[in-house]
Amino acid sequence: MKAYALQDGFGIENVKEVDRPIPVPARGEVLLRMKAVSLNARDITIINGYYDPNLKEPLIPVSDGVGEIVALGEGAGKFKIGERVSPTFTQGWKSGEPTKEHWASTLGYPLHGLLAEYVVLPEDGLVRVPSFLTDTEAAALPCAGVTAWHAIVEEGRVKAGDTVVVQGTGGVSLFALQFAKLQGAQVIVTSSSDSKLARAYELGADYGINYKDNPEWDQAVLARTQGKGADHIVDLGGAATLNHSISALKVGGQISVVGLLSGVSVEGLALVPALLKSARLQAINVGSRSMFENMISAIEHHRLRPVVDAEYPFSDSIKALTHLAKGSYFGKIGIRF
Repeated sequence: MKAYALQDGFGIENVKEVDRPIPVPARGEVLLRMKAVSLNARDITIINGYYDPNLKEPLIPVSDGVGEIVALGEGAGKFKIGERVSPTFTQGWKSGEPTKEHWASTLGYPLHGLLAEYVVLPEDGLVRVPSFLTDTEAAALPCAGVTAWHAIVEEGRVKAGDTVVVQGTGGVSLFALQFAKLQGAQVIVTSSSDSKLARAYELGADYGINYKDNPEWDQAVLARTQGKGADHIVDLGGAATLNHSISALKVGGQISVVGLLSGVSVEGLALVPALLKSARLQAINVGSRSMFENMISAIEHHRLRPVVDAEYPFSDSIKALTHLAKGSYFGKIGIRF
């Protein structure tokens, strides 16, 4: 089978097409013929060596995808041959609270990822996906979708009438916008592009802020909410945005920290404003299989479709990764097999 592996150094230039034998499922495992994968910012940070600068072994990257079951290992009976399923990001996290041990079971690192024609995985790390979604749409669900669902619904408990701020227009951001609207919330979207804000309005956003034109976007949020502040903020920027998020938050509000796009440490964290606002900061690291299944139920009920920015054939996987690295996408970037 064909696959792409990171080897002989870091960087997209070291992701090479390789030939591997088709794996054979062991007891409790299934063999998937991959139909599509979807890219996340995490994939690039792994490829560039930020997750593990000491990584020595070749690694098949990319954590998110969807495939068709083509063979069953002994004792595997949860699914049938021909069913379309998506692997969970954290294979070991089934339900409840996460543990340190769960982080050793994430796809794309430290486990091999899905950028291969065939993949073997345990059947209890798989979820059926809605039949009305395309392969590329279904492949977008495991990381971006579950992260947003965890932040907005499972942990955030956003309700009708709440004001939610969503930073940017990448995969997690647009899922958060869609899920917040399902809950009846008012959604404010920030972006550096007026054209992307216009597209966000088409998805249901109630208000848009161009943070290049309005670098003090927190003041725009306060003005929009008559000085009260937002009930919930989905923070993807990290270092450059967290203090603004605290400023834009209402007293007793929650910030879901789900991204580190501008850095991994925050100098001069505004502790006094955070204390005065009784701010709740909750880190969100994707979610469990149970959360994934809950999200699938909502998607099926509302016929919600993920936003796909671009789709590449498997042979153009390097072009897709290069597109991801540029950071100019609206929604998800997919690769179809």
